[in-house]
Amino acid sequence: MKLTIEQIEEINELKSQNNPTKRVTAPELEKILYEALPALDHGFVRVIDYMGDDSSIVQSARVSYGKGTKQVSTDSGLIKYLMRHWHSTPFEMCEIKYHVKLPIFIARQWIRHRTANVNEYSARYSILDKEFYLPNPENLATQSLANRQGRGDVIEGEQAKEVLELLKNDAERTYSNYETMLNQKYDGSTIDENKKGLARELARMNLTLNTYTQWYWKTDLLNLMNFLRLRADHHAQYEIRVYADIMLDTLKRWVPITYDAFMDYRVGGTEVSAKGKVIIQKLLKGEEINLDQSGLSKREWNELMEAFEIKDKIL
Repeated sequence: MKLTIEQIEEINELKSQNNPTKRVTAPELEKILYEALPALDHGFVRVIDYMGDDSSIVQSARVSYGKGTKQVSTDSGLIKYLMRHWHSTPFEMCEIKYHVKLPIFIARQWIRHRTANVNEYSARYSILDKEFYLPNPENLATQSLANRQGRGDVIEGEQAKEVLELLKNDAERTYSNYETMLNQKYDGSTIDENKKGLARELARMNLTLNTYTQWYWKTDLLNLMNFLRLRADHHAQYEIRVYADIMLDTLKRWVPITYDAFMDYRVGGTEVSAKGKVIIQKLLKGEEINLDQSGLSKREWNELMEAFEIKDKIL
C-alpha cells in the first residue's frame, strides 16, 4: 500500500483533530477514522465520514411505529425485527463515506452497484499512479468449467510464473508508452523538450485494467449491506471480496447491533421459494421426494439441498 506525501499529511491532520460534537458517534469506528486499511498489494480502504449509528435506525423506526414500541421492544429486538421482515427505510437513515484505492477492473465491477455517490480520480486531469495489481500465485486460477464467471484450479509452477511475468511486463510497457505519449514522466519531468504531449484523456486509454484508481464512495447503510451481501460472499471475485471484507469490519465497528442482525438474517440466512418450502416441509415429515416430483430445475434442487446441508440429496 502506497500513500502520497499529501495523503499522509492529510490523514495526520485529520486524525489530530479534536472536535466536540452533539451528534451520535460510533467509538469503535472513531478509532480507525481516516486510517488507510491495506487491500491487495497497493490498495486501501479509508472511512472518511459517517452519519448515525444503531440508535438512529431505532429512532427512525419509532417515528412510524409510535411511542409505545419503546416499552415493549429493545433496540436489538427492533433492529432484528426490521431486518427479518425486510423493513428497509430505517436503515437508509445512516450514511458512510469511504476513500478507496483499487484496480480499475475491480472499480468497473464495483460501479455496477448504482446506489452510491461516487467521485473518481480523474485521469483527464491528473496522471495515474505507476502502480498495478499483480495477483499472488495462489490466486492465479484457470477458468471454472462449472461457472462461466468464476475460477477453477490454481495454476502452478512455470505457467504461473509466465502469467505473472506477462501481467507485469504488459503493465510496465503500457505505462511507459503512456508516459511517452504524455511526454511526461510519473515524477512530473518532461521526456523531450521539443515534443508536445498527447492529451491525458486520450493517453489514458492505453493503460491496462490492473492500473490503480481511487474514488470517494458514499452510500447509506441499506445499500452498503446490499453491496456486502453480494461482494463478501464466497462466490464473489477474490479481489473485490478483499475490499468487502474490510468494509464488513467497518460495518461491525459502526453499527454492531445491525451487523449481528445482518450476519444472521442476510449473510447466514437463506431464501426459499414456495416450491422449496413444500419440499422442506415434506422432508421434515419424513416423506420421500425427488427432483422429478419437486418441480424444480436440477440447479434449484441442488442449491436448496446445499442450503440446508442435505448432502445425500445433492445430485
